[in-house]
Amino acid sequence: MDLTEKQLNAEYKFEGKIIRVRVDDALLPNGRTSKREVVEHNGGVMVAPMDSDGNLYFVNQFRYPYFEVVTEFPAGKLEKGEDPYKAGIRELKEETGATAEKIISLGKLYPSPGYCGEIIHLYLATGLSFGEQNPDDDEFLEVKKIHISKAVEMVMDGALPDSKTQVGILKIARLLENGKI
Repeated sequence: MDLTEKQLNAEYKFEGKIIRVRVDDALLPNGRTSKREVVEHNGGVMVAPMDSDGNLYFVNQFRYPYFEVVTEFPAGKLEKGEDPYKAGIRELKEETGATAEKIISLGKLYPSPGYCGEIIHLYLATGLSFGEQNPDDDEFLEVKKIHISKAVEMVMDGALPDSKTQVGILKIARLLENGKI
């Protein structure tokens, strides 16, 4: 069965610094048409720093859309065409002050595929050494250390609601269980 939809036209409704919003007419597999609202985003990167004792390093950061402080892995936006791996190295240093001997891919995440085209690239950083944080002028962060076993409990208890952080923790826990890291 062909599930593909075809974009017939696109009309941009908003263009900001971070997102663009468009409304498309789409041809559906059954021959009918439908409107599709799409948020375009350059994507992002998340890095899960882990030390040799199994401690993960998070940042507490106020997230305006939720009006609350969220505990999450270091992360950031990609500039158009920016290499996610290099962006991950940058975000790790800026937000935690850490550099890593090894950074491995944990795959990618589609945070909300029903309406948003954002892709978040996920990484694990090991062999950490710490220096000075250098956050962006509009970032206010607090670094927090949590052992992987406690972090898994927090995901399961709903204490870490950020999706990219949840996925990172659970992937790392499975890789550790299977002796892959």
